[in-house]
Amino acid sequence: MATSSAARGVKTVGVPKEIKTMEGRVSLTPDGVREFERLGIDVFVETGAGDAASILDAEFVAAGATIVKTAADAWSQEMVVKVKEPKEEEFGYLRSDLTLFTYLHLSAYPKVAAALVASGTTAIAYETVQASDGSLPLLAPMSEIAGRLATQAGARFLERPQGGRGVLMGGAPGVRPANVVVIGAGNVGYNAAWIAAGMLANVTILDKNLDRLRHLDQICVGRTTTLASNRGSIERALVDADLVVGAVLVAGARAPIVVSEDMVRSMKPGAVIVDVAVDQGGCIATTRETTHTDPIYMQHGVVHYAVGNMPGAVPYTSTYSLTNATLPYQLDVARLGALNAVTQSEALRHGLNTARGHITNDAVARELNLACVDPITALS
Repeated sequence: MATSSAARGVKTVGVPKEIKTMEGRVSLTPDGVREFERLGIDVFVETGAGDAASILDAEFVAAGATIVKTAADAWSQEMVVKVKEPKEEEFGYLRSDLTLFTYLHLSAYPKVAAALVASGTTAIAYETVQASDGSLPLLAPMSEIAGRLATQAGARFLERPQGGRGVLMGGAPGVRPANVVVIGAGNVGYNAAWIAAGMLANVTILDKNLDRLRHLDQICVGRTTTLASNRGSIERALVDADLVVGAVLVAGARAPIVVSEDMVRSMKPGAVIVDVAVDQGGCIATTRETTHTDPIYMQHGVVHYAVGNMPGAVPYTSTYSLTNATLPYQLDVARLGALNAVTQSEALRHGLNTARGHITNDAVARELNLACVDPITALS
């Protein structure tokens, strides 16, 4: 039989404090609490969970939530909503009667996948919830913010005291601006290019999707050039680049490596790489995940910035942007239970990654070299 929280709606929802390094986002706002309470679902928020996002315990209480003292109290509820994947110190909270809704990125974090499978947890990933038109509605808001932050971070680390070439993004009268190369023209890439162009840099954006490039060509006039993406065009673009933004995404799967180590070697000393795809394994061969407290490293004379939770740097903005998108889906899963929710919603079927000890998303299963079980079959 299906586990109780998956087969029917839940009565309690927990909101733990995020423990990933410098992760200040929280998975629910006070307005979200009010929506759950309106449905008769009690919300239990770990004390301090919203502090970094400038949401105080008292605001959650005023909205109807109960503040609990420990992470264990929050995790003990029937459904848990988070922002980032469980860390190893949270694996002990996973269990077969739990429904977890958060970013998972299991292709990049196989230990998390193994823990979810071993525990039998029903886990739905924001990043693989996919609408009928192929869009990723719960990934989009963080992609937009990460893209904007990528250019902001790149501009900072181009400064000489930060290890960069000492290039100002917009140049100066009589001095050329920075050359910014964005690989990938989705939500991350478009936002990175838009901000870079707004800072008066020369921008080149590459993608394999010519229709997407046609669209961007119409709206990104002036300093932005669109190029069809292939090995040759990337190689040529990187030689003159001051800043490279990796913005390649394959839903549920590891990001493909589109920049080889030899390409990195060809870049100018002090140039900067920002690999936004790092939470899906990275699209630059020399990428390894960093943190907000230690965000960069040098390799082949190039500054690498590869923070796995970039939007966590602006938790107030990110929390509200994320929860605007996730709340309707959270409410459906809580109200209906995971089984009914994924039965009624194709988007949530794509979102279900694990259930009752099985992987239930095709792309994730392929990346982990595991069998995939139909989501509804696994839950029922």
